[in-house]
Amino acid sequence: MDFNERQKPLIMGILNVTPDSFSDGGQYVRTDAAVRQVGRMLAEGADIIDIGGESTRPGSGPISSEEQVRRVIPIILAIRKQFTNDRLISIDTTLSPVAEAALDAGANLINDVSAGQDDPDILALAAKRSVPIILMHRLGTSLTMQDNPHYDKVVSEILDFLQSRVSAALAAGIHKENILIDPGIGFGKRRQDNLDLLANLDKFVELGFPVLLGTSRKRFMGAICNVAEPSELVTATAVTTALGVMAGVKLFRVHDVKENRQAADVAWAIKQSL
Repeated sequence: MDFNERQKPLIMGILNVTPDSFSDGGQYVRTDAAVRQVGRMLAEGADIIDIGGESTRPGSGPISSEEQVRRVIPIILAIRKQFTNDRLISIDTTLSPVAEAALDAGANLINDVSAGQDDPDILALAAKRSVPIILMHRLGTSLTMQDNPHYDKVVSEILDFLQSRVSAALAAGIHKENILIDPGIGFGKRRQDNLDLLANLDKFVELGFPVLLGTSRKRFMGAICNVAEPSELVTATAVTTALGVMAGVKLFRVHDVKENRQAADVAWAIKQSL
């Protein structure tokens, strides 16, 4: 699974099976509701379904691996039973026991917002199972990341961090083609930090690893648009998706698949004419 060989941008649909996620907490904790939502996202053009059993919203605390497994594994198994096996499933976790259980149940990809720092064994697991892993920048933990975050040069600092985590992944035995990176929009960043990162996405692409962008419904856009309800930020999210496509971003993690699929496809068509 070499994401660099894929030309057209990929859409990753978010499935939070948590009671407390910032935008859709509690909506998909039941297996039947989760499977219906997966069917809807696949029909709207999702290439990957990203399933998480722990909220990573600002101020959220950790959830045990046992509880995460209880939340996500029945849903992964149900998805695999309902849909064809060529569908890509990502497990959104920082803990190796959760990732391993998810891979055993049918997941194909690990999405780690700690970039292997919460549980270094997750890097060894990705190497052993030869599966792709997304390494994201997060300042501190989800509980503390928005407590006065500060950077002197946000773009260069996060580039340096991701390069260091890529080195750790390579040292753990993960093949280069299985490493993806994510600048972590909204994870321990001020509004201007997020804007600076979006304005410099091409620098992350230049590192040579597929880049994932996750801006979906995030608060900094609400502040710009004077919108308090996250679900009303669909258009704002789609704008960042189009921007990301033009910068060379490969994957987009979103709640609203149809709108972002359209934005990505139109931006991609335009880019082919440059």
